[in-house]
Amino acid sequence: MASSRSQEGRAATGGVPRHAFREQDAVWAELLALGQTVIGSLDKSVQAVCDGRIDLVSEVKEEEEETDRKEVRIEQECLRVLALFEPVASDLRRMATILKVNRDWERIADLALRVARRVRKLGRKFPELAPPDSLKDLARDVLVHVKASYVALVEIDSTKAREVIIGDQVIDESYRAVRRQLKDQLAARADQLDGWLLLLNSARNLERIADHATGIAQTVVFLQEGTIIRHSDPA
Repeated sequence: MASSRSQEGRAATGGVPRHAFREQDAVWAELLALGQTVIGSLDKSVQAVCDGRIDLVSEVKEEEEETDRKEVRIEQECLRVLALFEPVASDLRRMATILKVNRDWERIADLALRVARRVRKLGRKFPELAPPDSLKDLARDVLVHVKASYVALVEIDSTKAREVIIGDQVIDESYRAVRRQLKDQLAARADQLDGWLLLLNSARNLERIADHATGIAQTVVFLQEGTIIRHSDPA
């Protein structure tokens, strides 16, 4: 009788056990929850840049450590599902997406912590130097960019994902403008070299966060369309 029920369950799902789909859904839900946590951490980091909220750095640190643990657990669960159920077609693409995006979220959390720490160090060692408005605008734009990639992922919407990919060009232009401004200021006030370098490094880390968000968007296109678009025209 148990064997008969198992066969019926497989037949109703195209030969795949029903619990296989449940386990895939569970790992997917964990990935989306991780994304929410990382966005919250990045938001705190942006507050540190824009509002001087260095009191939030410790929270960013705690969340980064929790992200590391979740990233490992999600990868382990994903590999277990792949080994046990050998998914194919769209199910296999979803598992591949989880592995890729899982790593992107972990890197965003790590970079958000680096940004927050550098702002704290700047405030302690160079209190007379403050992040310029252009850097604050970049930080806010990067946060919006990451949130947009998350929405595309949740909705598995390749159209929204392509908008994120195109938007990365704007982030890159803003980063280059911030870098030029900071280098000019560095040349004029070389006595505070280390402080300007902290700001430059923060700008670079923000740009790298945007790159990971763009990578998430590219993976969403792969998930929905089965097309790998890295190094190609997103349109």
